[in-house]
Amino acid sequence: MTYWMLNAPFLALVALVAVVALIARRSPSWRGIGLAAIVVLVLTAIFDNVLVGTGIVGYDPALISGAKIGVAPLEDFAYAIAALVLLPSLWSLLTPRSSSSAQRVSRRASE
Repeated sequence: MTYWMLNAPFLALVALVAVVALIARRSPSWRGIGLAAIVVLVLTAIFDNVLVGTGIVGYDPALISGAKIGVAPLEDFAYAIAALVLLPSLWSLLTPRSSSSAQRVSRRASE
Protein backbone atom coordinates (compact mmCIF):
# COMPACT_ATOMS: atom_id res chain seq x y z
CA MET A 1 0.00 0.00 0.00
CA THR A 2 1.43 3.36 -1.04
CA TYR A 3 1.12 6.54 0.98
CA TRP A 4 -1.32 7.94 -1.60
CA MET A 5 -3.51 4.87 -1.12
CA LEU A 6 -3.40 5.49 2.62
CA ASN A 7 -4.37 9.15 2.09
CA ALA A 8 -7.16 8.42 -0.43
CA PRO A 9 -9.99 7.50 1.99
CA PHE A 10 -9.32 10.54 4.17
CA LEU A 11 -9.11 12.89 1.20
CA ALA A 12 -12.33 11.39 -0.23
CA LEU A 13 -14.12 12.07 3.06
CA VAL A 14 -12.82 15.65 3.07
CA ALA A 15 -14.02 16.13 -0.52
CA LEU A 16 -17.44 14.75 0.39
CA VAL A 17 -17.85 17.17 3.31
CA ALA A 18 -16.74 20.09 1.11
CA VAL A 19 -19.26 19.10 -1.58
CA VAL A 20 -22.03 18.87 1.03
CA ALA A 21 -21.13 22.37 2.23
CA LEU A 22 -21.24 23.65 -1.35
CA ILE A 23 -24.57 21.96 -2.09
CA ALA A 24 -26.04 23.34 1.13
CA ARG A 25 -24.86 26.78 0.00
CA ARG A 26 -22.98 27.04 3.23
CA SER A 27 -19.55 27.03 1.73
CA PRO A 28 -16.85 28.80 3.69
CA SER A 29 -14.87 31.79 2.48
CA TRP A 30 -12.56 30.17 -0.03
CA ARG A 31 -10.59 33.41 -0.29
CA GLY A 32 -9.79 33.19 3.42
CA ILE A 33 -8.93 29.53 3.04
CA GLY A 34 -6.59 30.39 0.17
CA LEU A 35 -4.75 32.90 2.31
CA ALA A 36 -4.52 30.42 5.18
CA ALA A 37 -3.34 27.77 2.72
CA ILE A 38 -0.33 29.84 1.78
CA VAL A 39 0.75 30.14 5.40
CA VAL A 40 -0.03 26.52 6.33
CA LEU A 41 1.65 25.01 3.27
CA VAL A 42 4.79 27.13 3.65
CA LEU A 43 5.07 26.17 7.32
CA THR A 44 4.34 22.52 6.47
CA ALA A 45 7.10 22.58 3.85
CA ILE A 46 9.59 24.04 6.32
CA PHE A 47 8.82 21.72 9.22
CA ASP A 48 8.33 18.58 7.12
CA ASN A 49 11.72 19.15 5.51
CA VAL A 50 13.28 19.50 8.95
CA LEU A 51 11.57 16.32 10.20
CA VAL A 52 12.43 14.25 7.13
CA GLY A 53 15.88 15.79 6.67
CA THR A 54 16.95 15.04 10.24
CA GLY A 55 15.59 11.50 10.07
CA ILE A 56 12.92 11.97 12.74
CA VAL A 57 10.34 10.88 10.14
CA GLY A 58 11.21 8.48 7.37
CA TYR A 59 9.39 7.26 4.29
CA ASP A 60 9.90 4.01 2.43
CA PRO A 61 11.15 5.13 -1.01
CA ALA A 62 9.22 2.27 -2.64
CA LEU A 63 5.91 3.63 -1.28
CA ILE A 64 6.18 7.30 -2.25
CA SER A 65 5.36 8.84 -5.62
CA GLY A 66 8.83 10.30 -5.94
CA ALA A 67 7.58 13.90 -6.12
CA LYS A 68 9.15 15.95 -3.36
CA ILE A 69 9.28 19.47 -2.05
CA GLY A 70 12.81 19.64 -0.75
CA VAL A 71 13.28 16.27 0.93
CA ALA A 72 9.63 15.89 2.03
CA PRO A 73 7.46 13.71 -0.21
CA LEU A 74 4.38 15.33 -1.70
CA GLU A 75 2.19 12.80 0.11
CA ASP A 76 3.15 14.44 3.39
CA PHE A 77 1.18 17.56 2.42
CA ALA A 78 -2.14 15.69 2.14
CA TYR A 79 -2.92 16.17 5.81
CA ALA A 80 -2.38 19.94 5.67
CA ILE A 81 -4.57 20.20 2.57
CA ALA A 82 -7.24 18.03 4.19
CA ALA A 83 -7.29 20.25 7.26
CA LEU A 84 -7.50 23.40 5.12
CA VAL A 85 -10.63 22.11 3.39
CA LEU A 86 -12.29 19.99 6.09
CA LEU A 87 -12.21 22.35 9.06
CA PRO A 88 -13.78 25.38 7.34
CA SER A 89 -16.35 23.15 5.61
CA LEU A 90 -17.37 21.60 8.91
CA TRP A 91 -17.43 25.01 10.55
CA SER A 92 -19.77 26.37 7.91
CA LEU A 93 -22.05 23.32 8.13
CA LEU A 94 -22.21 23.24 11.92
CA THR A 95 -22.60 26.98 12.53
CA PRO A 96 -26.26 27.98 12.82
CA ARG A 97 -27.42 30.45 10.22
CA SER A 98 -28.49 33.84 11.44
CA SER A 99 -31.35 35.68 9.77
CA SER A 100 -28.94 38.28 8.35
CA SER A 101 -26.81 35.64 6.66
CA ALA A 102 -29.94 34.00 5.23
CA GLN A 103 -30.95 37.38 3.78
CA ARG A 104 -27.51 37.82 2.21
CA VAL A 105 -27.76 34.37 0.63
CA SER A 106 -31.21 35.14 -0.80
CA ARG A 107 -29.97 38.48 -2.18
CA ARG A 108 -26.98 36.73 -3.80
CA ALA A 109 -29.26 34.13 -5.36
CA SER A 110 -31.53 36.78 -6.88
CA GLU A 111 -28.61 38.62 -8.54
